[in-house]
Amino acid sequence: MTATPRTYWLEHAWLGTHVEPGVALDMTDGRIAAVRTGVPVPPPGAAILRGLTLPGLANAHSHAFHRALRSTVQVGSGTFWTWREVMYATADRLTPDRYHALARAVYAEMALAGITTVGEFHYVHHAPGGTPYADPNAMGEALLAAAAEAGIRITLLDAAYLSSGFGRPPTAHQLRFSDGDAEAWAARSSLLKDRDHARIGAAVHSVRAVPAEQLSTVARWAEERRAPLHVHLSEQTAENDACREAHGCTPAQLLALHGVLGPRTTGVHNTHLTAEDVSLIGGSGTGTCMCPTTERDLADGIGPAVALQNEGSPLSLGSDSHAVVDLFEEARAMELNERLRTRTRGHWTAAALLRAATVDGHAALGWDDTGVIEAGARADLTTVALDSVRTAGPLPRLGAETAVFAATAADVRHTVVAGRHVVSDGAHTLVPDVPGALARAIQDLRA
Repeated sequence: MTATPRTYWLEHAWLGTHVEPGVALDMTDGRIAAVRTGVPVPPPGAAILRGLTLPGLANAHSHAFHRALRSTVQVGSGTFWTWREVMYATADRLTPDRYHALARAVYAEMALAGITTVGEFHYVHHAPGGTPYADPNAMGEALLAAAAEAGIRITLLDAAYLSSGFGRPPTAHQLRFSDGDAEAWAARSSLLKDRDHARIGAAVHSVRAVPAEQLSTVARWAEERRAPLHVHLSEQTAENDACREAHGCTPAQLLALHGVLGPRTTGVHNTHLTAEDVSLIGGSGTGTCMCPTTERDLADGIGPAVALQNEGSPLSLGSDSHAVVDLFEEARAMELNERLRTRTRGHWTAAALLRAATVDGHAALGWDDTGVIEAGARADLTTVALDSVRTAGPLPRLGAETAVFAATAADVRHTVVAGRHVVSDGAHTLVPDVPGALARAIQDLRA
């Protein structure tokens, strides 16, 4: 492997508020040591990134094994609940080795799409039937290793998943997700450790999957470690109805009662909320991760992202089921969905949508020093071509608009993580033949 460059020269750089031409970044120990503007030609020995360079993108919500469902679940009709049965059948086929191979390929696909950090919402913990592996975190360790080999950062959001519904034990499919109770989940999760490329966080799968009296155990685990805590929240109206029947309140209200909401917490989807829910989430500083391509693929609905942000909830973006791995599409879809719902335009600027895909996404995953191009930040970059059939034409100063409203993942030419060139000229430098790796991993899972 070639040595990590000490200087990158950016033809055009998005600096958070504007596009700056001719920027040199000096790197030290995987961080940006200096940002030098007004550099019209590349300095001697600098690595050259032609196009528009953005901070690295953060995919704040991923289920890596769902990538195996792409296209196969588009046959016929149904709902989220029928899709879930197909997903369970795929989860049944996972082993640590199979999961490692699939996740490595999926994370390499993300790197090709400009994603430098992934939030992996992880709940397939044990062998089918619920028997723990010899290493009780064999599946989580497989994901951590996969991210390292694909060259990206990961926040492993280890999920408590203890029941199939309010007052109901796990189904046969769900036994491998469950540790039995939240104390056992906490004991197992505590064996996972942070490392250079990885952070360990927590997740409440959903209010239907963690009994109310055990929610505080998960929240306390995250609080003690100052770790991110994520939760699927009000993705389906059926979840809301069941929660009201069991507890006389909405899922957001139940989470608030048990100390789950707060600035280190992110609600994923936040689709079917009451006005009180929106105030609870925003007022507590709880974040919102929107996953528009999955929410439309599963016919979930359109969440009140504008209202949530107005109430104080920071927005991030995720590709979730990986029907598409494209953070530009997620950002664009959030705005376009709102246009369809309201029949008005311009709910977010392109700069605001890029913020959700970069700095706020990283913050939701516990990487507070990532997602900006400035001295001291981690040296994670994504470069988008400005001469493809999608991006050619607009003036370079309109880079944010071009990235969000014209570009796709196919336009990513370079991805840099910790100063290392992980994707160069559209090719992954660590994982050869990413399409082949995906095909082999998925075929093995179906064998």
